[in-house]
Amino acid sequence: MRNPLQVLQILESRAKDETYRFDKLIKHFYNIEFYEAAYAKIYSKEGNMTEGTDSKTIDGFSLKHVETLIEAIKNESYEPEPVRRVEIPKKNDPKKKRPLGIPAFYDKLVQQVMVFILEVIYEPVFEDTSHGYRPNRSCHTALYQVKQQFTGTKWWIEGDIKGFFDNINHNKMIELLRKRIMDEKFLRLVRKFLKAGYVYERQLHKTYAGTPQGGIVSPILANIYLNELDKKVKQISLEYNTTKRQRRANNEYKLIADKIYARRKKLKMLTLEEKEALEEKLEKLLQERNEYRLTHLQGQIAEKDRHYKYLSKIIYKVRRELKELTPEEREKETKEIRELQLKMRKLPAMDEFDENYRRLKYVRYADDFLISIIGTKEDAKMIKERLGEFLKEELSLDLSEEKTLITHNSKKVRFLGYDIFVGTRHEGKVALTKNSGRMVKKRVDSKNIKLSLPHDKIKDFLVDKRMIKITNDGRWKAIHRPYLLVNSPLEILRQYNSEFGGLYQYYKLAFDVKEKLGSVHQLFSQSFAKTLAGKHKTKVSKLRNKYMEFNGTKVKAYVNDNGNWGVHFIKNGKDDKEYIAFAELFPYRDIIVVKELENVDSNINVINEKHIVTNYARTEIVQRMRANKCEWCGDDKGPFEVHHIRKLKNIKNKKNKKFWELMHIYRNRKTLVLCADGSKNNCHRKLHSGKLDQHKKMQASESKNNDLAF
Repeated sequence: MRNPLQVLQILESRAKDETYRFDKLIKHFYNIEFYEAAYAKIYSKEGNMTEGTDSKTIDGFSLKHVETLIEAIKNESYEPEPVRRVEIPKKNDPKKKRPLGIPAFYDKLVQQVMVFILEVIYEPVFEDTSHGYRPNRSCHTALYQVKQQFTGTKWWIEGDIKGFFDNINHNKMIELLRKRIMDEKFLRLVRKFLKAGYVYERQLHKTYAGTPQGGIVSPILANIYLNELDKKVKQISLEYNTTKRQRRANNEYKLIADKIYARRKKLKMLTLEEKEALEEKLEKLLQERNEYRLTHLQGQIAEKDRHYKYLSKIIYKVRRELKELTPEEREKETKEIRELQLKMRKLPAMDEFDENYRRLKYVRYADDFLISIIGTKEDAKMIKERLGEFLKEELSLDLSEEKTLITHNSKKVRFLGYDIFVGTRHEGKVALTKNSGRMVKKRVDSKNIKLSLPHDKIKDFLVDKRMIKITNDGRWKAIHRPYLLVNSPLEILRQYNSEFGGLYQYYKLAFDVKEKLGSVHQLFSQSFAKTLAGKHKTKVSKLRNKYMEFNGTKVKAYVNDNGNWGVHFIKNGKDDKEYIAFAELFPYRDIIVVKELENVDSNINVINEKHIVTNYARTEIVQRMRANKCEWCGDDKGPFEVHHIRKLKNIKNKKNKKFWELMHIYRNRKTLVLCADGSKNNCHRKLHSGKLDQHKKMQASESKNNDLAF
């Protein structure tokens, strides 16, 4: 069998040729190493411990099952299980629900192999305007693109496709895949997943449209489908955009700039060499004018001759340059320059209503997209109509009328949880910026794009986490969280730190994140203190003076020397004491302003070079499976299965832990490779029947008796 890494690299190299059509892709589904790579990628996800419609989970995974799966795919008898559907509340509207599908685990495995293949084929040809569910792309890269490229927007089009994932046309999906893939057996496998159906409230429902909800392959199929929209918008933008590189100059702005230039020139102090050169030039000009008058203007009015007037004008300018201003005149000129500068900063340098300058910019994340129009409202309406017609006629989709809005740049738009708006010009304010290696002055927020942290998002987050309650007069009051009282103080602290850090990490691009999270931090701190006080059934004021003993000395348990909240705890028995502080605000104050997509905070996903294939070398879990050895009894005959648990945390909190649970904890792993049915000891079955520990205790007892006898 060929190594998956080599196979994917070959496919990726061919994918860069957009005319190339792929064949014999199905043979890669016969390669067991692809399934090992797929298992290594998805095995750690908690959702794998949720049963599908086949009542199975990832627990008990074995390569023997994979071999059976491969045989079924070879003879095309493989049929994906219907997806188990549940409904969960929508984030933006808890009263509304959206469907979530839970596929069977071995269907997920096949889908992951399919994703490996589709990703290397389509990623090189996807448009750069697409950011959802793609390698090295994220919400942040989409927002960066908006911030950098949408400057000067006049009108926004906020796009939303109605019920996109439920309305993807299956025939159209296969038609689009067939443009690059000519392997009909592979396409039939894709169609089987599309037609698998779903079970909701114990009723089987057939699927005539849409992608597998919750399926691993759904995002890549959705991007393939909507790549047609991306290409259409690109075509419209090429037709709409004018060839002019910039708008025409604002005449009023230019007139004031010329006046400032003339006054600055008058204020310039001449050197001795410059003064002598001007005097010499003036003398020559006067001589030339006199000679011209004597030779060409005899009996004529000199002031009406064009050349005479030209010479007189130059002489006037030279005399003005030679004239030395008095201190009073210099002060007057300087004052006039300041007044003109203030007036000029209120005006745009370019004509914002230049009809011959039009631009269209576009960015998409999943089924949400944002379009920037530099043009008229009629242009925005026309583009919206064209997109609506294209989606209807070509992709059998509809734009959501209530969510697809045309908004003027004077108002905010909501995209990916951020408020986005065009900055206003601050009159008289300038900022220093590095330009071509030197520091120059630049007007502040001159029609730049601003990303803001929405007030209602903070409110919804705090209410959803039950950290605050809204009083009758509209104030936010921090409260304790009863459902956390069962956790240890350290777990409570880590919960709060994780939530505050997560809130910052997502909204760190907002210009006002420092200001808004500063006030939120206090509510977090108050809620944490009240939750901790509730756990100890005391008051917050008394909790500050609660002590713990360490090596014969007393230390405050929940505050540090500066009086800030945190948790002291004993580490490694009674040998070491450690302190973890409550989420500090200071690390979140250093907001990096990013000017280049490549020069960003390492914690933010960025757009890199289009290289999709990553290292698919065998991971630790695959090596353990390939070792063919039971990690409990040491049996090397087999067969073997992998035992999974949902969370290590669940067994760490248990009081009376079993031997196999301790094994998970000490190894810090959620998996154990155990011998299965057909082996000598059948450890996996014993584990589930509760007999595995009895066997271990018996071995320990026998070992102890032998030691005593010795």
